[in-house]
Amino acid sequence: MHIHHVESGQGHPIVLVHGWGADIRRNWVETGWIAALEPVRHVVAMDSRGHGRSEKPHVQKLYSYRAMGEDVLKVTDGLGIAKADLFGYSMGAFIAVALLGSHRDRFTSVIMGGIGDETPETEAVRFVIAEALREPEPEGVTDRLGRAYRAYAGADPNNDLEALALSALQMWPEGHPLDLGGPELGKVDIPVLVVDGADDHPYVDTAERLIAAIPGATLVTIPGTDHHTVVADPRLKSAVLAFLAGDDGAESHDMVPVTSPARGTRAERPRSGGRSRSGRR
Repeated sequence: MHIHHVESGQGHPIVLVHGWGADIRRNWVETGWIAALEPVRHVVAMDSRGHGRSEKPHVQKLYSYRAMGEDVLKVTDGLGIAKADLFGYSMGAFIAVALLGSHRDRFTSVIMGGIGDETPETEAVRFVIAEALREPEPEGVTDRLGRAYRAYAGADPNNDLEALALSALQMWPEGHPLDLGGPELGKVDIPVLVVDGADDHPYVDTAERLIAAIPGATLVTIPGTDHHTVVADPRLKSAVLAFLAGDDGAESHDMVPVTSPARGTRAERPRSGGRSRSGRR
């Protein structure tokens, strides 16, 4: 399967894996991430299968998180990269936690943004998404949430709406990080950072469960942001760059780090509140 990727910058490699419905440009270029990381890393950004300029199969089972994780390994193998940092956002974060549980030996650190547990309500959103993406004309979508997803996916003329519908149907029910990572999460011995918007519900409500399962992992929440607005927020960049530099990822007083008790540090509850859209990647 063809997986498109681009390289820039110098130094230790970091692989970037974007969110559902996005691609390298939308998730990493337009938000300033590649520009921020190039001075400190050899950046490898990839379009996940079904997205961007990568192959877009019309087979639902091919969009499981674990299958998509194999594409990350394929890209790094092709570039001769034995170990790299890994940064996944939303869909990319679920791919990352699956890889953390199965191939942590391939990574020097893992950053996961926009991740937590799905709920029965958010899992059900996949049917709304698929119906909206399969509607012949955007004007025919009557559901409010469906219209939002159709508009987001339809904003990029390169998107294949059927591929995105199939990926949504496959991925949303798999959105449980502890299941994806499995028992090997308890053996992780590399630095792990989880970053969520403080208003990113339901993910931020369950992110501490993921932190507790990974020895030494740190959770940082960004106040006043949700699943969408946090991506370009400069405080997220500060947290990630601090983490890559060897700090705990929280440089500002309004970002409260929660560290896994496995490190022997008292955990603090992240500040949260408000609402954001549910069931998104």
